[in-house]
Amino acid sequence: MQRFGRKNYAFYQIVIADSRAPRDGKFIERIGSYNPNTNPATIDLNFDRALYWLQTGAQPSDTTRMILSREGVCLKKHLLEGVKKGAFDEATANAKFDAWLQEKKISMQKVKDGEREQKKATTKALLDAEKEVNKAKAEALAKKRADIAAEAVAAKAKAEAEAKAAPAAEPVLESAPVEAEAPTTAEAAPAAEAPKAEEAAAPAE
Repeated sequence: MQRFGRKNYAFYQIVIADSRAPRDGKFIERIGSYNPNTNPATIDLNFDRALYWLQTGAQPSDTTRMILSREGVCLKKHLLEGVKKGAFDEATANAKFDAWLQEKKISMQKVKDGEREQKKATTKALLDAEKEVNKAKAEALAKKRADIAAEAVAAKAKAEAEAKAAPAAEPVLESAPVEAEAPTTAEAAPAAEAPKAEEAAAPAE
């Protein structure tokens, strides 16, 4: 099997090559390809040429043997050897091989259907989880808005109650400042005349 592709994404060409040749070196014939990056793995194989080389005596590697067995090349070789030995005729061999192919097809279809159903179930679970998250967010947002509205109503009611309970403001009467009255002329006169009376009484002594 010759390796192609990039790092972490390799695919392989199934080739017939001399056992002394390097893995990715010169080969005799290319009979198929193998891509393990898909699920299930993609195999493109020239069945007749693979069977021919297997009957000729080609020794497949472990991975190549697995691919050939999966594609039925090894089974076909075994049935043809049975025909050569006279265990059964070619029609019986072909019938057995066709039955195996049909069974394999049904099995592969079951695997694909199972994977498809699993994918649908996974997608549905993700959608349901997302719906639950969105529902929880919507409920939380509605609750927050309701709380804000309730707080606004309570604040308004409190302000109105305080306004009704406060007493009406009474007018305040302010008196004008009283200015000190100047003494009259009649009151000031005796104080000024007193010394003169004392002065008049002094010579009599």
